[in-house]
Amino acid sequence: MSKSYFIAGTDTDVGKTFVSEGLLLAANAAGLSTAGVKPIAAGCDDNMHNGDALALQRSMSLELSYQQVNPVALKEAIAPHIAAAHEGRRLRASQLAGYCQGVLMRRADITLVEGAGGWRVPLNSSETMADLVRILNIEVILVVGMRLGCINHALLTAEAICADGLKLKAWVANRVDPQMSCYGENLSTLQNMLAVPLLAEIPWVYPSDPSQVIDKYDLSYIY
Repeated sequence: MSKSYFIAGTDTDVGKTFVSEGLLLAANAAGLSTAGVKPIAAGCDDNMHNGDALALQRSMSLELSYQQVNPVALKEAIAPHIAAAHEGRRLRASQLAGYCQGVLMRRADITLVEGAGGWRVPLNSSETMADLVRILNIEVILVVGMRLGCINHALLTAEAICADGLKLKAWVANRVDPQMSCYGENLSTLQNMLAVPLLAEIPWVYPSDPSQVIDKYDLSYIY
């Protein structure tokens, strides 16, 4: 039984890759086969490798080449459509979907497609990341970076996902600010207002090591 999910974030730097790694490792530990793809990565080293994509490659059970994991690698760590324009390239949702389908066809038990930035990050002048997910027609897991403002960001993103005709399957509370005031109250509010299960509540982890929190993921919600 193959399951595929798009990993969306309420914003950039909310821990999409950390959560994706944790999910892949948790699934591996449960005896499931896993794969991950980051179709666009902006911000690469001299070898045109992106750290987030490399992390996904390390965490999955299937053996995939870097090119399969990250088919579009952009040098500058800026908005993908701007980074692409600086390189004379144009991103297209259909092309990105084709790259993702190559990994989805491997039919791992769980395949994750990790986005870049937030839900409405532009790909070009007329398409956003949401168009990619619409073409793939897969369910969404939303990573909420638990910090000031997260309630508004989470509710607006969930609303946009549904308005785009896609299904929000579950959400993850990722504590990116260890000093967040009223953390419990914010978490409770989101649990009451997001009409989908809380897949995991991830504590602040330093140094960053997703293998330390794989027990936090309740895979019964997604597999």
